[in-house]
Amino acid sequence: MKPYRSLVLVSSDPRSMERGAQDVFNRLQTEIKKFNMEEEISLSMVGDVGRNDASPIVIVYPEAVIYGPVKEDDIPFIVEEHLYKGRIASDFQAPVKELSGHIAWVASRKGTMPAEHRIVLERAGLIDPLSIDDYILHNGYEALGKVLSELKPAELISFIKDSGLRGRGGAGFPTGLKWQFVASAPGDQKYVICNADEAEPGTFKDRVLLEGDPHSIIEAMTIAGYAVGASVGYIYVRGEYQLAQERLRTAINQAEDAGLLGEDIFGSGFNFEIHVHSGAGAYICGEETALLESMEGKRGEPRSRPPYPTTAGLWNKPTLVNNVETLANIPAILRNEPGWFKSIGTKSSPGTKVYTIMGHVNNTGLIEVPMGITLREVISLYGKGMKEGSVLKLAQTGGSSGSLVPASLQDTPMDYDSFNNTGVSLGSGALLICDQSTCVVDLAKVLMNFFRKESCGKCNPCRIGNQRAFEILANIAEGTGTMEDLNDLQMISDNLVQLSNCGLGQTAGTPLRDIMKYFHAEVEAHIRLKVCPTGTCPMSGHRI
Repeated sequence: MKPYRSLVLVSSDPRSMERGAQDVFNRLQTEIKKFNMEEEISLSMVGDVGRNDASPIVIVYPEAVIYGPVKEDDIPFIVEEHLYKGRIASDFQAPVKELSGHIAWVASRKGTMPAEHRIVLERAGLIDPLSIDDYILHNGYEALGKVLSELKPAELISFIKDSGLRGRGGAGFPTGLKWQFVASAPGDQKYVICNADEAEPGTFKDRVLLEGDPHSIIEAMTIAGYAVGASVGYIYVRGEYQLAQERLRTAINQAEDAGLLGEDIFGSGFNFEIHVHSGAGAYICGEETALLESMEGKRGEPRSRPPYPTTAGLWNKPTLVNNVETLANIPAILRNEPGWFKSIGTKSSPGTKVYTIMGHVNNTGLIEVPMGITLREVISLYGKGMKEGSVLKLAQTGGSSGSLVPASLQDTPMDYDSFNNTGVSLGSGALLICDQSTCVVDLAKVLMNFFRKESCGKCNPCRIGNQRAFEILANIAEGTGTMEDLNDLQMISDNLVQLSNCGLGQTAGTPLRDIMKYFHAEVEAHIRLKVCPTGTCPMSGHRI
């Protein structure tokens, strides 16, 4: 790598681009040329940093100074003052003092916050996502080379099984075991699919990775293809993620040109190709069998199982479907050995988890921390505590399909088994932190409204149950609910969980279950006293 004296990075996530990041980048190029510093300064645009309250952001190394939000007109002074004269332009520094702890490349150089550990996001924001050379300089495709030159498919699968990696899409199924199912399934054609249909409200961790480090997914999918005997891979990307799709296609083309994708990769005789498939905005297509139906050109509806995709998936062929975050762990595990991965997190849930933090905390954003961290630690360390006057009431985990975790469980380790043992679920990793002003009836009503609209309508429990639950909650919020409604909500919740055809319906009953279990008194107050304790619900007395 050329030894530059300064490295300048400009955030290029969608919010930054909307706010003029491209103009900022172009102006930086112009001003740097004015001082004849092109040979001394490396200038790159990088992906999402997990924070958008100060975007677009400009980071200057080696000082690791963060400027933001930066406007085009700010650039001449910043370039002259900092890059030419060597003095920090303090008037333009990002206003949030804690911002550096949430940006991957700053954390990696300035010392991480307690418990933070970057594996999945180790390169996101650090490298230019449009440069395969940048990726290779940061250990890119090293794992693929090791696999194709040293390991047989069965040995590779044992390697992943030994690491203890579990799926990060929400279910937590052992990744190596899933790979073994596909590898052992009979068939002359097999597929690998990356599920990047990140439609869960409040979740954007996959987008950050796809936009900031697309080659990591290309490398991981190729490794997975070798392990299970597949020659073709697809990345099913949420339709709204246009920038992610562009960068993935660029990465695929670069990998093909470099001989790292396509025919006879690394001279091993292994062939693998990858295609990008754009989704059409349906939440249900995040469910793996509905995703397969969509890819085959059909209506996005879940299939009845068995058979499972591992034996009869895309076009009825054995198919491996893994989440973006799950795949992103693969290269690091292969570079560092299973024991290294198992040393992070908990015994039953090794590794890290990426979370998005939103709600009534002082700092929102994106973090990657070891499995087993507690909600209390996330709020105090990374959220910088609750907002002034706020007290934790509950946290919703995993977006709409996640659990409503009461404050009484905030010291429960956040790993799959610990959460399951307490009756809640970890979900995809979106954390909505709610204070005492949040009405659980109103929150559940909003969630059921989402589910009734996103239901594909294939099965009765989901199609009818979500609609009826919304109607009951709306009446309770209006002050016209009855005590019998609580029995109906419990019955609907049980039916959704036990009888629905897919994960959407099965998790749609979760908010109903949780408000009845943890916040029964508040729900009952709406009915018996005709009062919303938080003052959120209108209580007009008019039935819908």
